[in-house]
Amino acid sequence: RSTLFPYTTLFRSPYRLKPVQVGLVNERVFLVNASLGLYPELLQDREDFKREHGRKRSVAMLAGLRTLLREHRSLLVEVEHDSGREVIRTPSIFIGNNPLQLEQVGLAEAQDVQRRKLAAVIVKPVGRFRLIGLALRGMLGQLGEAESARDFAFRSMTVRPLSGRARRGMKVAVDGEIFWSQPPLKFSVAPQPLMLMVPDEAAQSA
Repeated sequence: RSTLFPYTTLFRSPYRLKPVQVGLVNERVFLVNASLGLYPELLQDREDFKREHGRKRSVAMLAGLRTLLREHRSLLVEVEHDSGREVIRTPSIFIGNNPLQLEQVGLAEAQDVQRRKLAAVIVKPVGRFRLIGLALRGMLGQLGEAESARDFAFRSMTVRPLSGRARRGMKVAVDGEIFWSQPPLKFSVAPQPLMLMVPDEAAQSA
């Protein structure tokens, strides 16, 4: 065994397995984020706009601006989470599972995510220009300071629509993909993590 040891260290893999927390919306998996309301509409409009005008960053920004300036309906939902149950009206609910993304937009909950918790951002009912201001705050890393949004960490959250067609189905976006789901929507952390192959810094420096 001692004779083989130098050779096993010489050919040690430069990668290692790392457990990564996985989010769930009902039974659908997401790694980065999930959302409902305005944000899925923005993603769909952006893809339609890109197909027509090309896949440039400026095109995506124009598509997002057009969506925010357009009339949209707020969701009337009952939200049940770690702190209790409440009825809210909101244009959009965003669920984050990626600490880096949450840090970039300025949310303190980035420290809680990946510790068996997810982060929620619930937008308050505001006008179009306040929504644009909220988007700008996110781009500047100041979303946590915005009065137009609430943010909190949770282990489990259930969203139930209380009016309209949403009772029959809700449009949800997970990691940039849009699908329809039958409510109620339950957001939670998957029981088992996803094992990812990542670079092993110790092996690479050896």
